[in-house]
Amino acid sequence: MATKPLMMPLIVIAGPTASGKSALAMELAIKYGGEIICADSRTIYKGMDIGTAKPSASDQISVPHWGLDLVEPGDYFSVADFKAYADQKIHEIRQRGHIPFLVGGTGLYIDSVVHNYQFGAPVDDGLRTHLNNMSLDELYEYCKKNNVILPENEKNKRYVIRAIENINSVPKKTTTLIEDTIIVGITTDKVLLRSRIEERAEHLFENGVVQEAKRLGNKYGWESEAMTSNIYRLVHQYVEGTLSDEQLKERFITSDWRLAKRQLTWLKRNQFIQWFSLIGAETYLDDVLAKRLQS
Repeated sequence: MATKPLMMPLIVIAGPTASGKSALAMELAIKYGGEIICADSRTIYKGMDIGTAKPSASDQISVPHWGLDLVEPGDYFSVADFKAYADQKIHEIRQRGHIPFLVGGTGLYIDSVVHNYQFGAPVDDGLRTHLNNMSLDELYEYCKKNNVILPENEKNKRYVIRAIENINSVPKKTTTLIEDTIIVGITTDKVLLRSRIEERAEHLFENGVVQEAKRLGNKYGWESEAMTSNIYRLVHQYVEGTLSDEQLKERFITSDWRLAKRQLTWLKRNQFIQWFSLIGAETYLDDVLAKRLQS
């Protein structure tokens, strides 16, 4: 009688920006034969390489990466789209006998996969019209009163409206994790995390993020949805002369710091995440994977 092939676990490494989760995933994927699916709502865009801190070309050669360069900036890509894509990639990776690593800081992307969200609820046209007629400040107040967590791109009205709609039309989901899933979160000392964000900011500017943003702004327009988030929104202000070089860097560091806090707020709502320091997560996953592959 043929033996059933070994079911490779889904390893989920979640954490805020600059927490070191991507480097940890790379190390483990190389060691245990894994492939990485990026759960990041910004790296899905083509051409946005430096500003979204995508894995380097050498990293992508060393370990297969998925979830990158899926759509053009400005194209619509929902959490339902990501969930369908990630499910397919997890299946394909397992079919190859490799370990799927789902890695990122976009909590909704991660939740949609590990809790098997089932989408399809119709859009409430009346609510959408009402929300579209509200100002951004009014939408913020609505979110505050209704316990709606602001999205990563809180400056973009469409993203805020989607966050509200998601709360009012919650997809069906499992109350536990999907089968054979191990999920860890990276917790980092605030001072260290702030320092890493500052270091990454220097790296981005040294590697030409301003030039990248200008090129993308000229190609897709500064008002393109993807261009109104992260560093690109700030570079637009810089190009218009409203920010100096130093102010641009300071604003970006502050923006990423706030992003990290929002990511942690979302992720810590998930009771199934086991939280570790970076070293602790490495030790734990190393032990789990070594035992699993020996069994």
